[in-house]
Amino acid sequence: MRRSEDFAQTIRRGTRAGRDTLVVHCRRVEGSAERRVGLVVAKTVGNAVVRNRVRRRLRAVVVEQVEVVPPGTDLVLRALPPAREASYGLLRDDYVSAMSSAVRRASARTRA
Repeated sequence: MRRSEDFAQTIRRGTRAGRDTLVVHCRRVEGSAERRVGLVVAKTVGNAVVRNRVRRRLRAVVVEQVEVVPPGTDLVLRALPPAREASYGLLRDDYVSAMSSAVRRASARTRA
């Protein structure tokens, strides 16, 4: 995901699930088979070196777990300040937990 409009729509219209290190926003896109993911790592997480390390870890987690995300889903991952000290394993666990919760809520919303 690259356009700010896509980020904004996913955050505003999607469902949200938060954990200690990150927040996952999820929006189901009808008629699409794509899985799109955007990352938000703000300055509150740390300096540029820390933000880039967090971004690389989150990107690796997403690539590792891409098959779990249903087709036609847009996700925005927003890193929280505790992510700066989080290990890869903790980030992965928080992502899997938050993502599954957000996807479940988004799927229930589209069916209703």
